Order: sequence, then C-alpha cells, then structure tokens
Amino acid sequence: MMKFGFVGLGALGMPIALRIMQMGLPLSVWARRKEQLAPAIEAGAIESVSLINIAASCDIICLCVSDTDAVAEVVFGPRGLADGMKDAGTDKLLVDLSTIHPQRTREMAKRLRKISGAGWVDAPVSGGPVGARAGTLAVMAGGEVEDLRRARGLLSTFAGQITHMGPSGCGQATKACNQMISASAIAGIAEALSLGSRFGLDIRLLPEAVRGGWADSALLQHYMPRMASGELSGSTKTIIKDLGIACDLAKKNSAALPIAEQLLATYRLVLEQGHPDVGIGSLIYALEDVPIANAKQDQKK
Repeated sequence: MMKFGFVGLGALGMPIALRIMQMGLPLSVWARRKEQLAPAIEAGAIESVSLINIAASCDIICLCVSDTDAVAEVVFGPRGLADGMKDAGTDKLLVDLSTIHPQRTREMAKRLRKISGAGWVDAPVSGGPVGARAGTLAVMAGGEVEDLRRARGLLSTFAGQITHMGPSGCGQATKACNQMISASAIAGIAEALSLGSRFGLDIRLLPEAVRGGWADSALLQHYMPRMASGELSGSTKTIIKDLGIACDLAKKNSAALPIAEQLLATYRLVLEQGHPDVGIGSLIYALEDVPIANAKQDQKK
C-alpha cells in the first residue's frame, strides 16, 4: 500500500492535507510549528518525528511551504528530506505544491535526483483554501511524465484539473503566468470600483451587473464584493513574492513585462503603506477614492 507524507500545514497546506485524508488516503505529517499539526492529527494523520522519518517511511511526499528558500531548506537542509531519501531506494517522489521560482525548481529537482534517485513534480495550485476543501484546485504540473503519472492519484484527491505543462520547472512557470493574469484582473476590478464610486454608483451592485457578461469571472465574483467592503484577508507579501518571481523569470528569458512590473511596484507601495494582511485584493488601497473599502480599513488601524 502506498504511503503518503505532507510537509507544511499552513493556510493552504492544511485544507489540502485534510482533503487527502477525506478521500481515504493515509497521511503522515510534519511541520516546523507543532501547533499546526493539531487539525490533521485530529483527522487521523500520523505525526512524523522528523523530515528524515517522513522521507524514509513515505513513497510520495507533498510540500506546501512559503517560498523557494523554505523548499530548499526542507529538502536539502541538515536532516532534510534528501537525507531521508538517499538511502531508501530510488522509488521516492516529491510533489511540491508551493509557489516558487521555476529555475530554482529545475536545479533542485536535478540535485535531488542525483543525490537519491527520487523524482520531483512541481505542482503549484490555484483556487485557494476554498478550492482545496471542495477538491477543485487547478494543478499546473512540471516534471517527468512517469513521475506525474505516479502523482496523479494523490493530486486528484484535491484537484479538479491537472495539466502537465512540460519538464521540471514548467509548472512553476505556469503558476507565475497565472499570478500575472490574476493580479492584472484585480487591477481592473480596483479601478472599476474607483471609477464607479467617483461617479456615484452603488459599487456593491457591480458584481451583479456584470454577472454572465464578458467581464465576469470567478475571481471577480469572489474579490469585487470584498474589495468594495474592505473585508479582505491574506498575505500581501505572497503576491509580491509571486510577481517578483514572474518579473525575475522574464529578465532571465528576455521577456518584457511592463504591466507586471508596475503591479509589483504598486503592491510594494501598498505594503509600505501598512496593508500586510490584505492579500491580492490590496490594490484597492492604492486608490484613495473608494470610500467603502478605505473607511473599513481605517477602522481597523
């Protein structure tokens, strides 16, 4: 029987891990902060005592951590996953659900293969905790065909769409594209709210007004009401990290991203202005004439 492991039980990792168990797969878990483990343990997960232990005892190990450096530390740091894999045979598989740099992913996958013979699938996701709980996440996968074939059963427990985008790093490059598209759409939503508010529209009605038309989207229906009301949450640093990856990848591949670069600069400004816990919708706070959102945020300060 295949054994599965999960490392990183944060805001996205935990609902994915719980979904995996709900679909009947046994799961061993590990996290730096022990308090993060409680919901998974209560749901029936087995706590691993170390990264080495979870790597040695599981056939497929998922990662869902904050950034590229965190992945590198968990895999290649002292007593990391690579140490547990190197003496455990060549049939191990690492599935990285984090959003990290595509080039570093390619380098780390090659390094892990050399050290241990283990495969690496980069499988960043889109759809957030809501999609994880519903099992409808979009998975953008990079890696060897055979490695992805082995991972599909696990991925299908929480994904509604799994697309193989090419060799190692291509999943992460696709996620960078995804984040560019999402941030660009958010910018349009923010400016539409600003214009509507200045003209005197009841901007709370805008999602209903565009529903079913060309401008409509799941992203708009989710974020526009929250941006209008100021009821936003999330990490602004995350979208800054993701757009930073896209812009760096563009420079390395001689691509011009003037809009993404401007969005990155605007998100950084919003963060500097004191909005760290608002997430991708925080662009609304770059516009001073959206009274509902800004009044709500002023109350929180």
